[in-house]
Amino acid sequence: MDKFTRNYLIVLSSLLLIGLVWYFYESPEVAKLNSALSNNAEVAAYPYRFRVFKVENGVATMGTPRSPAFAASQALVLLFPELKGVPVGAPEMFAAQQRMAEIQSKAGSIVMGFDAVSSVKWQLDEGWLRSNGVNPELL
Repeated sequence: MDKFTRNYLIVLSSLLLIGLVWYFYESPEVAKLNSALSNNAEVAAYPYRFRVFKVENGVATMGTPRSPAFAASQALVLLFPELKGVPVGAPEMFAAQQRMAEIQSKAGSIVMGFDAVSSVKWQLDEGWLRSNGVNPELL
């Protein structure tokens, strides 16, 4: 291998490594909050993994499977395939929506229990949608 090719591969590999570290890096503060969420048996047992994406100026941005653009009933069908075809007003769907709201509220309360967090901002988890075959750009 000539000198130019070797140096090119070293630079390219270094840039790739820096990019991967940057992409997968989770601040210690966020890691601590996500650890608290995963250590709560009730939150951890729910099929959607509530997590903190970032904390800036005391505001914790957390992922949620629902939003005005993606209704809770749509998210619930992804979480619980047995709800497919169940009408939105059905008791099973209502109970599932109530349970999702309870768990999301509990997750938010856990995060709010930390001194570094003064409020929680909910953000639709687009990565989760993509992993479940939903294109968030089409919402």
